Amino acid sequence: MARLIYSAITSLDGYIADEDGNFDWAAPDEEVHTFVNDLERPVGTYLYGRGMYEVMVEWETATAYTLADQPPFMQDYADIWQAADKIVYSKTLETVSSARTRIERDYDPEAVRQMKATAARDITVGGPGLAALAIKAGLVDECHLFVAPIVVGGGKQSLPNNVRLKLELLDERRFGNGVVHLHYRTTT
Repeated sequence: MARLIYSAITSLDGYIADEDGNFDWAAPDEEVHTFVNDLERPVGTYLYGRGMYEVMVEWETATAYTLADQPPFMQDYADIWQAADKIVYSKTLETVSSARTRIERDYDPEAVRQMKATAARDITVGGPGLAALAIKAGLVDECHLFVAPIVVGGGKQSLPNNVRLKLELLDERRFGNGVVHLHYRTTT
């Protein structure tokens, strides 16, 4: 059985983007990015809402020339991302611009539960909106939160309101740039 994992880079006050939608403060440096690459390597499927897909698809649409100018850890992430299947939940997205990607019009918790039961590799849910639905449905098995050393004062929350979820801390790591990684398992 595959695990459903929610990963997010969040400000200390719990936001993935500020009130203006900016998240440039969340860009991982080489140390954090390399760590994230290792976490993502076993993932077989990414579940995205439209907004997160539109941010992440850059890893597919960047040209070989553009990637050639990037450090090896970024090229590595592009390879990891391109090798995984992607499901985008959107009622309005007409087409996708990445391989191994399909659109689902409605998020169905039971379909995700079945996917977890039959998948050979782990699944991640990306973006706080879609993650909130999965968390509320009791589908998320683990959370990886990367807490950035910044307070942004408001914006898009990394975790949903009105959900009570018990967590067990499995691991933690402190990075040189002040980011702290917290790895939790849900315990119901």
